[in-house]
Amino acid sequence: MSSDFLTVEGLSKSFNPSKPVFANVDFGIARGEFVCIIGHSGCGKTTILNVLAGLDAASSGVVIMDGREVVGPSLERGVVFQSHALMPWLSVRSNIAFAVQSKWPDWSKADVNAQVEKFVSMVGLSHAIEKKPSELSGGMKQRVGIARAFAIQPKMLLLDEPFGALDALTRGTIQDELIQIVKATQQTVFMITHDVDEAILLADKIILMRNATETNAGFTPGGIAEVVMNPLPALRKRADLHHLDGYYDLRNHIVDFLVGHGLSISH
Repeated sequence: MSSDFLTVEGLSKSFNPSKPVFANVDFGIARGEFVCIIGHSGCGKTTILNVLAGLDAASSGVVIMDGREVVGPSLERGVVFQSHALMPWLSVRSNIAFAVQSKWPDWSKADVNAQVEKFVSMVGLSHAIEKKPSELSGGMKQRVGIARAFAIQPKMLLLDEPFGALDALTRGTIQDELIQIVKATQQTVFMITHDVDEAILLADKIILMRNATETNAGFTPGGIAEVVMNPLPALRKRADLHHLDGYYDLRNHIVDFLVGHGLSISH
């Protein structure tokens, strides 16, 4: 039995039974580990994340988290998508309080508010806590989504390209905030990204995923091509990344994989 906090074994997904999108996907995530997955559009990354979240079912295989099989959605897993999915009629405070009350229905209003304010402060939005989503920028909305996910103190956080629609400066700022919150909470994270430097900055481990292919020799399902351990120092900052020994070797290795598999590269 694996000692990993989360174990994925034999995961496959088919819409056409004779041509699975991916097959025989196996990997583990240790408690407190930050894992990024990179690969082609269409290789099944989001499907895997949705299976981990309990929002989709695999065609075969199993996901075990903390000793129990994942069979449906649960507040033990927090999910942040590229679209913030906030309720537009509620303030920042109320959007997050709704999630907190769902997790801890017996909590007093004071306890709920204390939890909300703690995580709103962590993402630097205390000044906007009474504002509604229509009054916030795109980056601020994503911060609210991140605060909401952390506020329910999930056992695992699942991030589906949460910064993909943001400008570079905002993206960098929120990356730095995410690093600080993950360190403070010892959160276990699984994240999809197309940005190589984002993966190198954030991840302890990077999963490279290949697409399904069809040639004259026959059909090959997509799957994991390689799992790359990040050799860079654990305490790293975005501004210093390119000065670290091993950075260019790691980046070139990932880029070579992506270019070799026909994916455009984010810089």
